[in-house]
Amino acid sequence: MFKVLIVEDDVELRNLFKRVLEKNGYMVFTACNGKEALFITESQFIDIIISDIMMPVMDGYEFVKFLREADNQTPVILITAKDTFADMREGFVVGADDYLKKPVDVNEMLLRVSALLRRAKMISEKKQVVGKIELFAESFTVKDGDEEFILPQKEFLILYKLASYPGKIFTKQQIMDEVWGYETDTDPHSVEVHVGRLRERFRDCKDFEIVTIRGVGYKLVKGKNQ
Repeated sequence: MFKVLIVEDDVELRNLFKRVLEKNGYMVFTACNGKEALFITESQFIDIIISDIMMPVMDGYEFVKFLREADNQTPVILITAKDTFADMREGFVVGADDYLKKPVDVNEMLLRVSALLRRAKMISEKKQVVGKIELFAESFTVKDGDEEFILPQKEFLILYKLASYPGKIFTKQQIMDEVWGYETDTDPHSVEVHVGRLRERFRDCKDFEIVTIRGVGYKLVKGKNQ
């Protein structure tokens, strides 16, 4: 049974989400702010977190930032009452995986929870699938139908990271830190070069596209047939 942590200071919403998730077979833990939620993550293995942003004591942004700095990669869906690009960007920059906007449609919430859990399972298996493209992390191998080829390590790691979280924006610095390491002296322009090579290699691919978010970074967008 998957374990879900709901972090929400509104009692009615917290109880509503809990009822819906339990009815659909999830084990649910609840917290009323980020600080309380951190204590739960230290004592329980949580599969996925649904967190409000505006909360007392510790808000959703701070909570996610603390998780990621502690190398806790549990998938997080942030709930926001705001509908601006700046708010979404801040959430993705600190490490959120997805967004839900208030008023929350509980059916959409269930779909997003299910999708993130499937994605997390593929990450643990070190394999990602985007349409008919399969990525195998153990060997840096890409399988496209009957064709199979090996990508250069850094190109593969960039593509694998983006494919692990379709639609999520990663900054150049986040990609640098993950692929080159925190201590690297490599010029951040290297990210642009490697992304350019990936686009060239997959220029005829209809399953995904790597999109530049000007001034922020990159995200992978699935093809219309996905």
